Amino acid sequence: MKQFELIIMGAGPAGISLAAEAVQSGVSPEKIIILEKSQEHSFSIRRFYPEQKLVTANYKGKEALCNGVMCISDTSKSATLSYLDKCIEDFKINVHYSETVWKIEKQVDESFIVATDKGDYQGKICAIAMGMMGKPNKPSYPIPSDIKAQVTFEITSKKIENCEVMVVGGGDSASEYAQYLLQEGNKVTFCYRKKDFSRMNQINRDSLLALGQQGRVDIQLETDVLSLSKRGDRVVAELTGKTSEREFDHVVLALGGTTPKNFLSLLGIEFNGNEPVIKEGFETSIAGLFLIGDLGAGRRGGSIISAFNSSREAMQKICTDYLTCNV
Repeated sequence: MKQFELIIMGAGPAGISLAAEAVQSGVSPEKIIILEKSQEHSFSIRRFYPEQKLVTANYKGKEALCNGVMCISDTSKSATLSYLDKCIEDFKINVHYSETVWKIEKQVDESFIVATDKGDYQGKICAIAMGMMGKPNKPSYPIPSDIKAQVTFEITSKKIENCEVMVVGGGDSASEYAQYLLQEGNKVTFCYRKKDFSRMNQINRDSLLALGQQGRVDIQLETDVLSLSKRGDRVVAELTGKTSEREFDHVVLALGGTTPKNFLSLLGIEFNGNEPVIKEGFETSIAGLFLIGDLGAGRRGGSIISAFNSSREAMQKICTDYLTCNV
């Protein structure tokens, strides 16, 4: 069985930056491995970010301050991926792609055995850096099979242009999707169940509201979707609020992501309600097992910079309590 100092699950910004922090702190690259189920790193960025979408360093208007070895400013999708490519190369990070983690078990000697579809690994420290965007929240109502091609949770798997589109949600991704869809020649209706956009950062909120004031996006606040069905070749949305029913060519459900609670609970990680208990340095209730990136941020969400910074904090804890290294 191959043995490592640090095993990381997930090759997104958090996982890559934790590996970089470890190398910078003195851990040999040969003693670090990242296990990634996709064929490439940064799956969520590749899938959920259209080419024209700016990858923002800040989140909800918070200033983005870099604390660790990795840092970016607001930049394009391609530039962000190129930066992560370069970090993998520069720090000689060992990433195993197309490898799915099945189980993580803590041993009597305090090490971890990580079982995948391609083999088992033993590590002193484990970090889970899976994103949440890959597991989108599903609506309370069913999506009939005859409209599934017209109802998506993101906007890159199918080209949407010159259509009537309804975007449902109240977060940053929902606003960015609406702005992008407008650029592609679509007529956009934006539905949100609450009375204001408190979840968005200021840039996305101001941009969306300006489009609404200009009459370019039809913003429907305090409006929720009750059901979706098919009529002819269009999607019928039954709505609360002023309009009880609307027809669209396409519906985008930008409802956020969920923490994979079942997977984490099976590992024995303690929860406080629906959120995993996170201690100093993003350590879980299981000593030596860390949650970084989106999972560490939970419902508060975070940016790429916050993912980088969570890796820095985790590495400080790892070097202090577990490995021979120095941040």
